[in-house]
Amino acid sequence: MESLLSQFSFLSDQALQDKNFDPSTIEELMKLFEIEAYKAWAASELQHENEMKEAELSMQQAEDYLDSVMESAVDEFRRFEEEMENMSKAELKRLEDTAEGARKMGKVMEKAATIASKRYVEAALNSATASMKSAWKVLSSNKVHPS
Repeated sequence: MESLLSQFSFLSDQALQDKNFDPSTIEELMKLFEIEAYKAWAASELQHENEMKEAELSMQQAEDYLDSVMESAVDEFRRFEEEMENMSKAELKRLEDTAEGARKMGKVMEKAATIASKRYVEAALNSATASMKSAWKVLSSNKVHPS
């Protein structure tokens, strides 16, 4: 393009100085300018196309990477969720077993308290019966106690 500009400058100077200058030489030069401009435009268009293809390829690679990372994160979340569910089930089972043990212990303690209560009532009745028998013996023997 610079050579065309220098040639145009040369032809312009020549046209100003030479009265017999043929203007068709400038027209030919203008056609060369047009061809050169078209080549530059085509090269720019090709470069743009290549850059666009590279950008699309980069975008596709980024999308693929993002999909891979998201899939990995979802898999990790599912494993975590499964692990937490298993831990929760184990904790629930442990709590249920503890509750069942406490329930059984409560029943045993209730039975023990019932037996102890019955024995206490039985002992109290035996004591009261013995006191009554002793009192009847004293009353039936007509002996008065010295106190």
